[in-house]
Amino acid sequence: MARLLILGGTAEAAELAARLAGDARLETVTSLAGLTRLPNVGAGRVRRGGFGGPDGLAAFLSDEGYDALIDATHPFAAQIAAHAAEASQKAKVPRVKLLRPPFERTAEDNFVPVQDVQAAADSLPEGARVFLAAGRREVAPFAARSDLWCLIRMIEPPTAGERLPQGEVILGRPPTDPAEEELLLREHQIGWIVSKDSGGRAAAKIIAARRLGLPVVLVERPKPPAGPTVENVDAVVDWIETTLFGEP
Repeated sequence: MARLLILGGTAEAAELAARLAGDARLETVTSLAGLTRLPNVGAGRVRRGGFGGPDGLAAFLSDEGYDALIDATHPFAAQIAAHAAEASQKAKVPRVKLLRPPFERTAEDNFVPVQDVQAAADSLPEGARVFLAAGRREVAPFAARSDLWCLIRMIEPPTAGERLPQGEVILGRPPTDPAEEELLLREHQIGWIVSKDSGGRAAAKIIAARRLGLPVVLVERPKPPAGPTVENVDAVVDWIETTLFGEP
């Protein structure tokens, strides 16, 4: 039986784990970093916590006898992706990166591409009312802009003493219905949206911005490490068949 480690936390990782759960040829484990209390888990065995960098991950892969590594982490999890690539080389374990495509670009979109979150904060006009959908760990540059009013969505409540921009915090996961996002943006008189280019099917906030004609400051994703990269779960399954079982 082949052993497979999935670095997860995304919807694609959960879908992949579910797809592989019934394969008698595989023993699959999904590893979660544990950054939130509501991760996408999926089927099969789950481990939580880090590995102690690339050396720790390499040792884990070797000591536990894993035959392949699937990096299905978030497109912006650059450090984890780099560690996975280095660890797979050290442990001599084949690896593939599952990286969903960027958001679709249409003629109705008004994207303002920037390299990082600091550039996103710098690009906003004075006095803008902004919907921040970039993640709680990236709000600091916006807190330095006292002229902005920011609507911030978080999955978990902010910690005591956490520095936040002027504005309002709402708790919960993003809705899937663009109409809900439209209503939210209208109610708070939002004029700008800041988002990472997390990719996949256009998120509700992107569709809502498109419908309302709002500009979206889009933080471009980091370049993935060298090595095989695929865009969807089907392609990962094909890679497993070829890599572990020699089947096309």
